[in-house]
Amino acid sequence: MTLTDEAASRSSELSELRHALHQEPELGLHLPGTQRRVLDALAGLPLEVTPGDELTSVTAVLRGARPGPTVLLRGDMDALPLREAVDVPYRSRVDGAMHACGHDLHTTMLVGAAHLLAGHREEMAGNVVLMFQPGEEGFDGAGAMIREGVLDAAGERPIAAYALHVFSSTWPHGTFATKPGPIMAASDVLTVTLHGAGGHGSAPHKAKDPIPAAAELTLGLQTFLTRTVDPLDPAVITVGSLHAGNRYNIIPDTAELVATVRTFDPEVRRIIMEGAQRVSDGIAAAHRLRAEVRFEAQYPVTVNAGAESAFVGETVRELFGGDRYVEMPRPITGAEDFSRVIDAVPGAMIFLGAMAPGTEGEPHPDNHSASAAFDDRVLPDGAALYAELALRRLATAS
Repeated sequence: MTLTDEAASRSSELSELRHALHQEPELGLHLPGTQRRVLDALAGLPLEVTPGDELTSVTAVLRGARPGPTVLLRGDMDALPLREAVDVPYRSRVDGAMHACGHDLHTTMLVGAAHLLAGHREEMAGNVVLMFQPGEEGFDGAGAMIREGVLDAAGERPIAAYALHVFSSTWPHGTFATKPGPIMAASDVLTVTLHGAGGHGSAPHKAKDPIPAAAELTLGLQTFLTRTVDPLDPAVITVGSLHAGNRYNIIPDTAELVATVRTFDPEVRRIIMEGAQRVSDGIAAAHRLRAEVRFEAQYPVTVNAGAESAFVGETVRELFGGDRYVEMPRPITGAEDFSRVIDAVPGAMIFLGAMAPGTEGEPHPDNHSASAAFDDRVLPDGAALYAELALRRLATAS
């Protein structure tokens, strides 16, 4: 029986676990219910399991029958603060929380890989670290796990690290995609608070109204970006939060906008930081306001090691066939804290199309949409690829 056959035989239990995780989504760094389900799913396997201290992570080490190097596999576990709009029997039971980015699939695939690898332990010369990570969605859970020692959990640094990420659109069902070099952007948070003077809505000339300035700044940042950054250098500024006031006839004292900034080049990042301050100050001054600008570094660029990316492509083609692999022509502007792992050790981020088969020509909501939907049928293949990457990489290093 091949590894893909072994994984396929576990399809039902993988779907059952994924549905249970999907129904009880948790946010941020503290996912006690998710952690408990993972621990239960790993029970009975020959693993050295360590729960996190700073966060509800799970680190599990599988040691092979013979000594050798270490490979790390990462699966993130946290959900997003969205009210689910997908009508499925296992829809979220938590109002305002949803697995809209597929982390329930990642967690399930990594559990499946743990079971597959445990069954092949006698063949292994080396160790596999299973990194079940909370807080990927803006909470830097990878950084926290690194501080707690996940990279040294087996006693030595991994020679390679891999992570899978599903997509509800973009790639056809079951298609794996990656590329060497930069594959995902750096992410930073820009917050601008405009300080004015409140007043009565009927007499705006007696106040210093921050709301028109906030609207102008939202557009001004877009114009600044396109007129300052080389169009061949990818960069994005998206204002995702804009808050001001609480009643229709009251001019508030302040307005705040929060934006995500995505870049691939440190120089472009510097230009945006300086320009955002300049544009905010200028628009604020034109409206007799004061701008308070904060720029918070989040995740660095995710950079795949060339050799590991090539190894992933070779493994996918041999395991599933050449039609299941795509080498991406360019990176995407999403961001990942797995970047911190593969900054420290060579590795690769891998994408997996999880839209329903036969629906490739239809419009599909993207990840992070309340309507994003993912197909269970990719679960066995994701688990098999995780396990195969670990087994082959250990074998090639022995």
